[in-house]
Formats: sequence, C-alpha cells, structure tokens
Amino acid sequence: MKGIVIGGTRSGVGKTVATLAIIRALQEQDYTVQPAKAGPDFIDPSHHERVAGRPSRTLDRWLQGDTGLRRNYYRGDGDVCIVEGVMGLYDGDGSSTAMVAESLDLPVVLVVDAKAGMESVAATALGFQRYTEHTDTDIDVAGVVAQRAHGGRHERGIRDALPDDLMYLGRIPPRDDFEIPDRHLGLHMGDKVPLPPGVLDEAAEHVRTERIVDIARTPPHPPHVEHETRQPETNKRVAVARDEAFRFYYPATIERLRERANVVTFAPTAGDELPDCDGVYLPGGYPELHAATLENSPAIRQLGTAAAEGCPIVGECGGLMTLAETLTTTDGDTHRMAEVLPADVQMHGRYQALDHVELRARERTLTADSGQSLRGHEFHYSSASVAGDSQFAFDVERGDGIEDGRDGLYEYETLGTYCHVHPASGAFDAFLEAM
Repeated sequence: MKGIVIGGTRSGVGKTVATLAIIRALQEQDYTVQPAKAGPDFIDPSHHERVAGRPSRTLDRWLQGDTGLRRNYYRGDGDVCIVEGVMGLYDGDGSSTAMVAESLDLPVVLVVDAKAGMESVAATALGFQRYTEHTDTDIDVAGVVAQRAHGGRHERGIRDALPDDLMYLGRIPPRDDFEIPDRHLGLHMGDKVPLPPGVLDEAAEHVRTERIVDIARTPPHPPHVEHETRQPETNKRVAVARDEAFRFYYPATIERLRERANVVTFAPTAGDELPDCDGVYLPGGYPELHAATLENSPAIRQLGTAAAEGCPIVGECGGLMTLAETLTTTDGDTHRMAEVLPADVQMHGRYQALDHVELRARERTLTADSGQSLRGHEFHYSSASVAGDSQFAFDVERGDGIEDGRDGLYEYETLGTYCHVHPASGAFDAFLEAM
C-alpha cells in the first residue's frame, strides 16, 4: 500500500480539512483509502474514520519504534494511505511528522496558509523543504497545497513562485464552513461536527488528487523477526467502556484485546450494567461532560464492588478520573465517581500536561513487570489530589504523571494512569496475563 504524509507549517493551518477533502475525493475516484494519523491523537482519527469508513492507524515513533510503526502501517488496508501529520512538520522531539515520514520513507505534501501571501507562500514552503538539510531527519517535501487561497492571480502567484522540485498540488478556498470547531482537547469528535460530504467535495475541487496519488510511495516492509510468535488466546472476557464519555482508545488496542480475549463493550452513560467479565478497561474520553450521568450509572457503581473483589481494572486518563472518589467540573460542581482510587479530581480551564511519556514500573503491576519501561502519552485538563498513603505503580521518567513524578495510582487490582499506552508497549498483553 503506497502512501503520502500531509504535513503542515504549524498547528491550525488546516491539515485536517485538507486530509479529509483528499480522502473524500480519492474515494469518489474509486480508490480505497486507509487513513492514518502521525502522533498520539484520538480526535482527528474520528474524523478520518467518519469519512473513510474505516479506523485510522496511529503512527508514532516514540510509542512504536521504527519497526513497530511500519508494522502498524501495514496492518492497514487500501490502495493508498493518507497520513495526517501532527503540529508543524518538524515539531516534537518524541515523534514529529517528519520522523514518521522518514520512518516510512513517504513523501510529504505541505499545507501552507496562503491567506495573506503569494511569493512568500512559496518561500515558506521552500524553507520547510530545505530545513531538512539542517536536521538529522531525511525527508522529501514533494509538493504544496495552498490553504485559504483564492483562484486567479492569487493562485498563479503561488504556483509560479514555487521551484521546479516543489510541486503545486492545488488549493483550498477560504471558506468559514471549511473549519472544524475546537474544544478543550482539540477538535470536536467526528460524529459531533462532521464536515458534510458536499463541503468536502467543494474543499477538494481545486486539489490535484491524481498527482498526489502519483507521487505517493510504498514504504519498506518491516523486517521479519524469527522469534516473533502470535500470543496465545487467553479465553478471558474483557469489558471495555465505549460511549460518549469513553472514546479515546487506539484501534490497535482493541484489535490486540480481540486477538487474545473475548471483548464485550458497555456504555456507562446509557445506563448499562457492568458485564460479567475477568477484567475491565476504561479508556480516556470526556467523563467531565457526563459527570452527573456517571454519578448515577449502574456500571460505575458496580466498579467499586468488582474492584474490592479483586477484578483487574485499568483506567487511562478519563478512566482514572472515573475511578477516583470525586470529579469536580470547571463549573464547581462535584460528582461522586466509582470511589475505587483514593483521589479527588479537579478540572481546569487550561491543560495540565501534554507530552510523550515514559514510565518505569516500581514493582510488578497490571501492565508491566518490575523495572519495565512503558511508553505512552498524556494530554489532560484535570489534576488529581491523592491521599497521603496512596500507592503508585510507576516512576515518571518523562512527562508529568499524577503527582510528584509518579503515575499509576493503585488500589486492590485496579490501576489508574494519566498515561495512555499503546499496545506495542506490551501493556495490554500483561493486563490479559494478570487476569
């Protein structure tokens, strides 16, 4: 499967709209498109999935390493893979868009804001193309899409100013309805404010999608590892929360759990009870938006009993918040949560942590052996005040964690972290083995 990376000069330049428009246009041309996202993100992929009709792959060098990144790429399926970048092309020391493009040896289409420039747009793009000469990253910036560009003289000025080795690949007009509203963790989810197909068709009208397919390349296959064997099935039953409050999970995580166990989903905000199971996974999401409902949810109330009886439970970020004693929203309303972990969570108006994370296990825990390192990411607007005698499973070697360089609040066989880990870390295999 050949692919291409849609990079940007900065965050907010319009990469997501450009990516969605290209996916939609290629599908209309009878291509099967596999979407992907560079970097740890759950929101942009929800927009990809809504347009492409298939889950978006997460591609992150920090989380997966070069080989794991390529393996995850090749778990996708389609005629062409469209990879949306993260932030600006070179931003991020853990796994930038440029690093992902280098690991896969894919060309980059650079999205540049053309709202107030012509020749300067070309100069900006040329600077991004040449900047790779001053870094340790070797990438091919092959072409440019001009975002918020008019036609006529404006378009000609940009196109004619580009050097021969930097292809003009079209423009997206300046239209208010080509924007996706923001919320505090980024864009709204794809099913909340989707861009209608007609809008995406208009956005892609002046993009040269055939040329984009022409310059796409097939990445090298990951090396075969002789000792790598398929992990055995466990016959375990894992309950996974999936609803409006619990939406942030990597597709690869659910795939991994399904490979080795029977996965049953439940919706706490819909009044579901906790299913009969051997373990529970609470992914991240927006529990703060549904705190009043979760406070009275049968499943959340039953988590306390299940935890006290020794059922293994893992909660990540929003899952951690739900497992706490209380959750206080930015409006000042305090809601009782599952009351499993000795912490009170407070929402804030500004994010409290945003980074790639590395944790080291203090002793054997649900997702790691003693001394084992796990890599993940954190992005949250809450903080947790924990009891003085609380137990922590991890020391934080990179990132913030819950408190004082520690993460993994632990009680019974329940583990709550602010860190989202990828299955490439082995954390979910360890979780299954602990059941």
